[in-house]
Amino acid sequence: MTIITLGIDLAKNIFAVHGVDENGKVALIKPKVLREQLLPLIVQLPPCLIGMEACSGAHHWARQFRGYGHTVKLMAPKFVTPYRLSGNLIDGKFCVMTQNFPSIALYKKTV
Repeated sequence: MTIITLGIDLAKNIFAVHGVDENGKVALIKPKVLREQLLPLIVQLPPCLIGMEACSGAHHWARQFRGYGHTVKLMAPKFVTPYRLSGNLIDGKFCVMTQNFPSIALYKKTV
């Protein structure tokens, strides 16, 4: 099972990570990843598409992840906000789902 799409809900200290394989089946669920554990977790994964909500911290993480061969897409916060009340893991799932919807506004940041 190779993870092809990964969604990350960013926060100050604890992140939620949700990954799916080529069949759309859940391959990785990490509802509580500490800040110092996030980069080592991503580094060990094969290059994949990573979706995150656009914020000031997302740009930092996007640069880090791209350095290891991952493709990163940042989503406009207005598309993630309706799901925020459901919890961080749901935010991570939403980040994965929206990568396949061409109508969702994605930010492409050049480093």
